[in-house]
Amino acid sequence: MNKRLLKRHKRQVARAKEHVKLSEPDLRTPEQITAAREAGRSAGGRREGPQGLSAAPSRGKHAGAAGHSPAKADA
Repeated sequence: MNKRLLKRHKRQVARAKEHVKLSEPDLRTPEQITAAREAGRSAGGRREGPQGLSAAPSRGKHAGAAGHSPAKADA
């Protein structure tokens, strides 16, 4: 059984190696990179503050439950 698992593992590793994507180097000049950063900053003007959208209060599964509890107490 150990040989079977070893063969299976080898096949899985070989298949995984086929699907690996290597990142390509960034061929832009430093001027192009800074220009892209500035363009991205101006386009992202919708966000407020450094936290972005995560600063908004989260609405969990039980967010509306507190509003319904006094109605249950009255009934």
